[in-house]
Amino acid sequence: MITRVLEVDNRTTTTHFILLGFPTRPSFQLLLFSVFLATYLLTLLENFLIILAIRTDGQLHKPMYFFLSHLSFLEMWYVTVISPKMLVDFLTYDKSISFNGCMTQLYFFVTFVCTEYILLAVMAFDRYVAICNPLRYPVIMTNQLCGVLAGGCWLCGLVTAMIKMVFIARLYYCGTPHINHYFCDISPLLNVSCEDSSQAEMVDFFLALMVIAVPLCVVVASYATILTTIFRIPSAQGRKKAFSTCASHLTVVILFYSTTLFTYARPKLMYAYNSNKVVSVLYTVIVPLLNPIIYCLRNREVRKGLCCCFIL
Repeated sequence: MITRVLEVDNRTTTTHFILLGFPTRPSFQLLLFSVFLATYLLTLLENFLIILAIRTDGQLHKPMYFFLSHLSFLEMWYVTVISPKMLVDFLTYDKSISFNGCMTQLYFFVTFVCTEYILLAVMAFDRYVAICNPLRYPVIMTNQLCGVLAGGCWLCGLVTAMIKMVFIARLYYCGTPHINHYFCDISPLLNVSCEDSSQAEMVDFFLALMVIAVPLCVVVASYATILTTIFRIPSAQGRKKAFSTCASHLTVVILFYSTTLFTYARPKLMYAYNSNKVVSVLYTVIVPLLNPIIYCLRNREVRKGLCCCFIL
């Protein structure tokens, strides 16, 4: 493998990284390729069908499903940022990725992760208004407000990722760093840097704290109020119906937050453990696959919309 290097300020700066991925026997690499390819294609199909159902079924033209369509659209790109490169690496000995390619992958991945944190908080707020203020729900959750909230989620994700990239991309990487991961993430890059990365780590930690902690507080406050309201409903049938409208979202929140919280709260510390790679598979592959299934299994309206799509 030939790696071109550049001389910058009398220092040799790498133009490529090597992604170690999952080092196993070639036969097992083919098995992993088949499993991850099937998972990737199924994830794309699931989310595409949910978006199609929401757009074609008039009964799903509600704020709750508007945000769900954004979540599905986000996760289609979320897995596409990582899976194609990972699949190629299963079939080739050359697991290199260019510096620009690595930074591009990192930028979009961070964008989608941050956007999803905030979008899940917005969806929790939507459920709070629907259950705790049902009479005012149509007045509060207007199409204009929904559009602003969705746009704000994407904007915050893009800006946060840009700030992180300013500090990470300018770090000095010497030689041809070997990254013990299957994609370019923040923690591997901080650890293979050849200079002090404490400033970049501090900025990343602060932004991660804001992007994770603030939405998490919104989610916890929303569901604490929701549960209090549900327990006050006199009939068991009424309590069950109210809880069913937010059970799917709560499950998705728990899955996503639990698998990403500790990884991005202290990125450089977590990278010291090989188990971090396994945890990453959960939130980059498994969770996006499960989210559409969770919404379909728990939501009768979504299942009905999907049936209408197949009939049409």
